Amino acid sequence: MILNHLWGLYAHPKEEWHSIDARHESFRYSMIHILLVALIPSICAYYSAVYLGWSIGVGEKIYLTANSAMMLSVAMYIALIAGVFALGLLAHWMAHTFGAEPTYTQTLELASYTSTPLFMVGFAALYPELWFVMMVGLAGLAYSVYLLYVGVPILMHIPEERGFIYASSVVTCGLILLVTVLAATAIFWSSGYGPAFTH
Repeated sequence: MILNHLWGLYAHPKEEWHSIDARHESFRYSMIHILLVALIPSICAYYSAVYLGWSIGVGEKIYLTANSAMMLSVAMYIALIAGVFALGLLAHWMAHTFGAEPTYTQTLELASYTSTPLFMVGFAALYPELWFVMMVGLAGLAYSVYLLYVGVPILMHIPEERGFIYASSVVTCGLILLVTVLAATAIFWSSGYGPAFTH
């Protein structure tokens, strides 16, 4: 069943990583998991931008036009999926350095399950207060990093000491990917493709 590990990763993460390791899913399964979970932030962001309005602390709420919000939501969806696949590719590329021999499907599993808490943060957009979304986002990021540190030694079958360094390298790559996406967004917006606001 799709998303069948979701509850376990929150309730008992270490045991759930062992369960994931015991029966690795197919590439298709991991891909469907990513495609479904990435819908959460995209749909919630669209709804809040068009119908609820964003509050940044001062002034009136900010709304986007439906077309502009749709364009941004689709771009966000594509960027999230591409980011997970790129992180899986980087984790696979680095694995040999740390004495692991995973398949790309295994590293994609690692990337998809550790990114899930970050994607679930998308529900916070249904209460579009900037301070609230930032707090929930930090909590989601912290839990994603925790899942990564717990899951790497189990999925990669390497000692915890080496797993810690490997996980730290994956976190660094994830941060680089994030900065790349943010920089690309800034360039895109400055080229005349920024959001259109309603008044």
